[in-house]
Amino acid sequence: MEVHKRILAILYIISGSFQILGMVIASAFISMILPFIINEASPEAQWIFIWIVPFIKAIAVVVIILFSIPAIIGGIALLNNKNWALTLLLVLGCFKLFSFPIGTAIGIYTIWVYSQNHQQQTAKVE
Repeated sequence: MEVHKRILAILYIISGSFQILGMVIASAFISMILPFIINEASPEAQWIFIWIVPFIKAIAVVVIILFSIPAIIGGIALLNNKNWALTLLLVLGCFKLFSFPIGTAIGIYTIWVYSQNHQQQTAKVE
């Protein structure tokens, strides 16, 4: 079971890092492209683009704060055998289920590792 916990921790560290990288690249790309689109838009439509750039940056920041950073923290904590780490990763894994196909696989694997760990813990108590 320890091997599966280690694999799960590494998966979350990698996926959290890729989420941060992806959000930063997407935000930078949109920030670079939108000024060109704004110049081509009619003056009546330009107000919409003024609202889109901060909105997209805010979404990127929220995703990083709510999902990416806790995934990295949970992965590192699970590598250090913290009791709460697997529960945090279970919550994040439930959210990952909606991110098809890779997130779904990670979410299912998280649920499986959590349930196997829980079964082992209850078997030791009895």
